[in-house]
Amino acid sequence: MTINLKRLKKEVVIIGGGIIGLCCAYYLQQDGHQVTIVDKSDISSGASFVNAGYITPSHIIPLAAPGMITKGLKWMLNSSSPFYVKPRLEADFLKWSWLFKKSATAKHVERSIPIIKDINLLSRELYIEMRNSDDFDFHLERKGLLMCYQTDKEGEAEWEMGKRAIKEGLNVQNLTKDEVKKIEPNVDFNIKGAVYFDSDAHMTPTNFMSQMIAFLKEKGVQFYTNEAITDLHFCDGKIISVETSKRTLKADEFVLSAGSWSAILGKKLAINIPLQAGKGYRIDVEQDTGITMPAILAEAKVAVTPMQGFTRFAGTMEIGGINHTINPKRVNAIAKAAETFYNGLEIPKKFIDNAACGLRPCSPDGLPYIGKANNYKNLTVATGHAMMGWSLGPATGKLVSELIGEKTTSMKLEGFEVERFS
Repeated sequence: MTINLKRLKKEVVIIGGGIIGLCCAYYLQQDGHQVTIVDKSDISSGASFVNAGYITPSHIIPLAAPGMITKGLKWMLNSSSPFYVKPRLEADFLKWSWLFKKSATAKHVERSIPIIKDINLLSRELYIEMRNSDDFDFHLERKGLLMCYQTDKEGEAEWEMGKRAIKEGLNVQNLTKDEVKKIEPNVDFNIKGAVYFDSDAHMTPTNFMSQMIAFLKEKGVQFYTNEAITDLHFCDGKIISVETSKRTLKADEFVLSAGSWSAILGKKLAINIPLQAGKGYRIDVEQDTGITMPAILAEAKVAVTPMQGFTRFAGTMEIGGINHTINPKRVNAIAKAAETFYNGLEIPKKFIDNAACGLRPCSPDGLPYIGKANNYKNLTVATGHAMMGWSLGPATGKLVSELIGEKTTSMKLEGFEVERFS
């Protein structure tokens, strides 16, 4: 029997050009599909550019976990707290909050742990595979991750998480301050110790994004930037085309990977994808800090990443709707936390004033949406990755390409169902 390979290759429109959309485009074009990316921005800013650059098999606990509601209520009146929820009398926010509360159970966490671990490990190997190819030379280092703590209470909590990760097969160590000093000798830590995860790696996001965009363009992927989707046309269970502010785009398949804006577009198709935008901030210190190891400052929930040419301090989760307003209190809280954990570190005001933010799409249960929509046979959704968007980019792209190519997926998709809240 002769297979018509040409018939299997499809025209695909990807809505959204962040890390998820670019990785979807990468694997789709590798499989021979003709790909178009459309984005409302110029793809030079946002969450894909301001994140901590972590590849995180260590992050096995979903955002929706026992205790998060209590912490959220406690921090609600503190606009500089690590996790801040701005109360709003909006139907979408209230529904999301109710679903979050419903999901924040020990049973949900236990079910989610192996799923989150497996997709992170898959993604880490795909990043390494990309890096080892002749196509890229982006920055990627596997030095692991230090979870630094200043109090015994926090240290005990971090080690409990570490022991749970050991049960999942990860290499984790509980280090004293002196042991931390041996692997980070040029830093004077103000800590009691750190839980060290050998599994993690880190990157410089802007470095990867620019290389991936250049590579995709060279391979014939069409980019339409600064074009918002204004309408979607569908018939008989299929999307026929999408309208932008400048053109009509027709395709065989469509991918919705528009980050925090995905739920808005989903409504146009009557697809229920509960999402809230979780704002995060970053400060880039473009001078020598002596920091060579990625670390999370546990009590403050601040991520520290040595990147190419600078050290990035990133953090906070601010559930406050879709906006890019910089809250100076939250930026200053990141800087203060860094200076508290690293003795002698002073972050100059010019770097604090140059802080940027990005919006991370948060699902109510802390798991992404990856899969086919129920009522549209040619729509694949890839969004809702929250703080793991960077880490899960390649794995998500690979899975989306496999779904569209009607292949066996690299891992099971249970837990990622698109309309699990319908």
